Formats: sequence, C-alpha cells, structure tokens
Amino acid sequence: MLGRFLGLRAEKVKALLPVGAAAAIAAAFNTPLAAVLFAVEEVVGDLHAPMIGSVVLASATSWLVLRALLGNSPLFKVPQYQVVHPVEFAIYGVLGLAGGLVSVAFTKLLLGLRRKFLKLPIKTSPFQPLAGGLLVGIFGLFVPQVLGVGYGFVGDALNGKMAFKLMLMLVILKLVAVAVSYASGNAGGIFGPALFIGAMLGGFVGTIAHNLFPAYTATPGAYALVGMGTAFAGIVRAPMTSVLMIFEMTQDYSVIVPLMISNLVSLFIASRLQPEPIYDALAVQDGIHLPKNASRRHTRPRIVDIMRTPVELLPAEIKVHEAIERIRESTAQSWIVTEDSRVLGAVNLTSLQRDFGAGDATLRDLVNDINFPHVHTDQSLDLALERMGANHLQVLPVVSRADVHHLLGIVTLRDVLESYGLGIPDSDVS
Repeated sequence: MLGRFLGLRAEKVKALLPVGAAAAIAAAFNTPLAAVLFAVEEVVGDLHAPMIGSVVLASATSWLVLRALLGNSPLFKVPQYQVVHPVEFAIYGVLGLAGGLVSVAFTKLLLGLRRKFLKLPIKTSPFQPLAGGLLVGIFGLFVPQVLGVGYGFVGDALNGKMAFKLMLMLVILKLVAVAVSYASGNAGGIFGPALFIGAMLGGFVGTIAHNLFPAYTATPGAYALVGMGTAFAGIVRAPMTSVLMIFEMTQDYSVIVPLMISNLVSLFIASRLQPEPIYDALAVQDGIHLPKNASRRHTRPRIVDIMRTPVELLPAEIKVHEAIERIRESTAQSWIVTEDSRVLGAVNLTSLQRDFGAGDATLRDLVNDINFPHVHTDQSLDLALERMGANHLQVLPVVSRADVHHLLGIVTLRDVLESYGLGIPDSDVS
C-alpha cells in the first residue's frame, strides 16, 4: 500500500512485501530474528535476496517500537526445561510423528472446506461467514477455550496447568473451528492456530509420556513447548523459522535439540502426505500461481519472449459437436476455451472425437477450470514443450500469476520450435 501510494515501480512494490511481512511478524510475536528468517526463507525463498538488508532493518525497527510500548518480556513465560534422559529423544520423535499427522489433517480439512465454499453460488457469499461463525459459536458455548487466539491457554499448557482431556479436546475442536472459520471467509489465521494446536498436542503427548515414564521424562510443559514448533513446521513448512521463533518467544534454549528432531519428523511426514504447502495451495485456490525459485533464476528464453495475441478461441457454452466442426474448418488443431474473456482450459480435435464424440455436452462441462494446462510469462520454453506433450496440445494459454483465468496470450508449438531454430512446415504442425 505504501509502495503504491509513493508511486513506486511494480518491482519496487514487490520488493517491499517481505519487508512488511518481517516487520509485522517481529511485532506480532516478539521475534525479530525469526521474522527475518521467515521473510527470506518462505516469502522470498532466497537466502541471498538483495532486499535482506531492508528486511533486517524493518524487523529491528518494528521490534524496537514494540519494546518501547510493551516492555522487554517474552511472549510466553516458561520454567527452565531440560532433557532428563536420552530416551526422551525417541518420545520427541513420536511427538514429531503426531505433529505431522495433525498438520496434514489441518491442511487437508482447511483446503477441502475452502474448496467447497468457493464452489458455492456467488449469491451465497454474504451468508458463508454466518455458517462458519455459527459452528464456531456453538463450540464456544460448550468449550470457551476454543475462541480467540488463545495465548493465555498456551501459556497454561507450557506451565503444565492444563487438564489432560481438555488439551486433547482443544486439539480437535480448535483444528475444526479454525478450518471452518477460515474456509467460510471469517478470520482464521495460520500462525497463531498452529502454535495453539501444537502446544495442546505436545502437552497431551507429554502428559502420557510423563505418566508412563516419570523418572525419564520432563514435565508436560516441555513437550507443549516443542509441540508448538512441531505443528508450525508441519503446517507452515518453515522448520528453521519454527526453531528460532520458539526460542525467541520463550527465551528457552534448553529444548532446541528436541525441537529440531521433532520438527524434522513432522516436516517429513507432512511433506509426504501433503506435498503442496498450505500457502501455495491457498493461492492456487484463488487463481494465483506464485513463481518457484527455478523460474526466478531461469536465464534461458522464456514464454514472454515468444507469446502472441490469442486467435483460436472457443466459447465455453458451445456444444461439443459444434466445437468439432469449427476445429475441422481450421488448420489449428488445438484451441483455447474461454468464457467472458476468461480462459477455462484448452482442447484438441483428437481428444474431443475420441472421448466425447458429438455429444450434447458443452465445452464447460469437459474442461477442468481449476487445473488446466497453461504457462506463465516467466517460465521456460522447455516447460511449455513438456506441457504440450503431456496434454497433446499444440497451443497453451499464457495466464497471469495473480489470476490463472486472466488470458495474457498464447504460445504455440511452432513458435517454441522456431525459437530453437527448428521451424517446421504448416502441414506437420496441423
């Protein structure tokens, strides 16, 4: 907002995003170092990013203002924990396994519910938050601890003051409540709920371990502390940020090694069962495709160098047999399907004839408007060739990263081959 207000160029505005993120996280959680690491590890994805100096400056400034206003104290006050016996490392590994499974459950439930809400008719959007709020309110009537950010209850878990059954109940109810609230368009969040759910899960596992092996394990509060980082690592997929954040929020260094072990196990389980990180998946649901590190560093010819204005477009409302007739009359065998100037997918004559014949279905019924073959302007030509081959298409839509349905142009097989010096006759392409 500030960048646009000052009239900065688009690339300068984009460079301010990790700077603002670092400043906000440093103040919200009293974690200036973790804020810097998260901005470069997750937001930018490049530890050698040129704006790292600005990120550090913003985080430090934000933290100084926070300390001036609220004083010099950690977000959570905990007793000094330590590893009582080497057998605890195995228990922390089990906590990591549980944290990974809970992280996957949270991610899949949130994404699944949000997908269903997004598919509802647009006229229901004003009422969707009411549905989510109603369910969360019902939870709050019977278990008020599920409401709000819950840092006070996290502090109780870290100090061993939470009941065993209540912690298990809060893991389940908070997970469901946040997922429903976020998916329905209400406030939900990822950071705070991850810490809350992790603390309750860790306290639950720690209570069981301490009851079974009282002489070999620390009190449940130590496991609640490690559990916070474990759930954060599994949900947010920022393991190093997780370790540093827990240390800064509690100023307790004694459980760093168990935290790293538990984080690693949680991250491994979550990555295997839910390969796509939650922030990337949420962006895709909104039609936003964020660039990967490979596309940022790519120096070979890109799509933007050869893309052209779209010509072969088919309206989504026409019948399949009409589309077949139109394609037969053209030399192009692959066409882009659009609706109200928004791209929904791509089809070719062979697939229409083989799979759908001359049925009465419309093209909209046949294309997958969520996951269709496409490319972005900053991607490479070899990726375009790969996607053309995988989908048997000779043309791909070039879409915006901010809106996957916004058609910027097209890239054709002929153009890609000619860019490599492999021009072919028209008859071979068609």
